[in-house]
Amino acid sequence: MKDRELLQALFDAAVKAADPLTGIRKHLPSPSRNGRTIVIGAGKGAAQMAAALESVWPEPLTGVVVTRYGYGCETKSIEILEASHPVPDAAGLAGAKRLVETVSGLSENDLVIALVCGGGSALLPAPPEGLTLQDEIALNETLLASGAPISAMNVVRKHLSTIKGGRLAAATKARVVSLIVSDIPGDNPAFVASGPTIPDTTTRQDALAIVEQYRLNLPKAMIDHLNSPAADAPQPDDPVFARHEHHVIASAGVSLEAAAETARAHGVTPYILSDSIEGESRDVALVHAALAREVSSRGRPFAKPAVLLSGGETTVTLRGKGGKGGRNGEFALALALAIDGYEITALAADTDGIDGSESNAGAFADGTTARRLRAAGFDGRKLLDGNDSFSGFAAIGDVFSTGPTGTNVNDFRAILVR
Repeated sequence: MKDRELLQALFDAAVKAADPLTGIRKHLPSPSRNGRTIVIGAGKGAAQMAAALESVWPEPLTGVVVTRYGYGCETKSIEILEASHPVPDAAGLAGAKRLVETVSGLSENDLVIALVCGGGSALLPAPPEGLTLQDEIALNETLLASGAPISAMNVVRKHLSTIKGGRLAAATKARVVSLIVSDIPGDNPAFVASGPTIPDTTTRQDALAIVEQYRLNLPKAMIDHLNSPAADAPQPDDPVFARHEHHVIASAGVSLEAAAETARAHGVTPYILSDSIEGESRDVALVHAALAREVSSRGRPFAKPAVLLSGGETTVTLRGKGGKGGRNGEFALALALAIDGYEITALAADTDGIDGSESNAGAFADGTTARRLRAAGFDGRKLLDGNDSFSGFAAIGDVFSTGPTGTNVNDFRAILVR
């Protein structure tokens, strides 16, 4: 098997291990005896989660979930709404309203099954009174350009929302069981999609500290809101959550183990570095590159052939304007520049099939990438400085595209050293 084919096989194994059907079947709640079962959800894999639930649920159910444009699938009775990601739009605003309306009239005898996965933050804009959809769009753009880790972004988001931070679950009297596909380093369920059904202990003071730390240029109305009690989110000890439960049904750790098993089957020793790496994409790439070069040149700390596996969610601080790509493309480009001339091949991709601004999941990189970019008329360093990895990889045929995968356990990185 060729190197790129092997790397793709590892990615496919990781995605298959995150199939929501497996986790849903394992954590299926008992139906309500005297009430209805209603399904709500949001995220880039929410439609596939809904279809999986329908396939194993023994009784009638209804509901609505919100997913990204183009990420819907056929369902029997659960309505699929589509909206914009990563920048919110009016369809997402309407979708968030539908979810609240769906659960607000239920009784204590009813059961709500919440299907939550990555992408839900952008797909469920719900600005508080005094703020608008345009304000939330501006907030998302500011956060995405800030370089802040996803956990910090979501602390700010959930204190500038009427649906995040457990507020969706707090809007119903029904029992809520949340089934969560985690794309968050550390798998804190309260941070996946900014926790619409899961409260956490962060406060508006924490949000204000993050605004200051990352020098977020937010409108006065947002700062005023964060300084007011209206921004307070319900805490985990609130009685409204007493009967609720949640389960993380898929995560990066499980997916990396599946990729590792596939590597062993092909005679390559896998080494899982971490499933929860955060930090600036280009900086994380330099650390990975240094380790891969050490393996390639000196056979330490791992013997060849070896594949280095890692997951988590890196970030990109925008330095240029008009660049195309995402955090995995930026990782791959920085890595390519750092392994120029080495017998190393890598794949960096998002397990949901979409990386940043374009329709690709990520990109391949190897010891010839930098040279091939130069031959195509590109300066790899300038591409990196302009956050324009996609343009370079597209020109030399190294873009990795999968289409929607139906799940999302965040970044997948595999670096093969022969």
